[in-house]
Formats: sequence, structure tokens, C-alpha cells
Amino acid sequence: MAEYVRVALASELLPGGKKLLDIEGRAVALFNADGQFYAIDDVCTHDGGPLAEGELHGCEIECPRHGARFDVRTGAALCMPAFEPVARHQVMVENGVVFVRVNE
Repeated sequence: MAEYVRVALASELLPGGKKLLDIEGRAVALFNADGQFYAIDDVCTHDGGPLAEGELHGCEIECPRHGARFDVRTGAALCMPAFEPVARHQVMVENGVVFVRVNE
């Protein structure tokens, strides 16, 4: 089972902020959506676009390539051209430090 990895200070990522992480060779996008932290794979399931480079609107991230949108809370694909969800990862904030556990 994967362990939680320290990835950022909560104060580094203001609401609406995003950060690209490399966790054990896996590209993960960390988001602060309305004061809550979420982590998903940084790969659009439509064509592999970098989600951390997209626009965050509330709890939705838009892929910069073709406009597919995903819910950062669940990883669900919200509109075409993507229809497969993106992997979501566990996030924990403790004493102002953000930790992520990558799901297998």
C-alpha cells in the first residue's frame, strides 16, 4: 500500500491554485478548489493532455488541448471529448502541510 508523501505547504496553494507534482515517477496534479485540496493524475483520458496546465473553474479542471472537463473531487469526466474518468488520489492536510497518497 502506498504511503502519504509530503507535497506542499497549504499556504503555497491559494484557492484556485494548482501544482504539478512528481510522485514516484507519476505526474499528479494538485488543486485547491474552494479551500479544499484534491489530487488527480495529470493526464487527460482523451489524449493525454496536461491537466495542471488547464483552467480551474470551481471544482472543474478543463484540459488545455480540447476542452474536456473533469471534476477534481472525483476524477469524473464531465464532458466530451473525454468519457473515461481520471485517477483520483487521497489528500490529507495536517498542521498546514499537504500530503498525497497515490492510488495504485
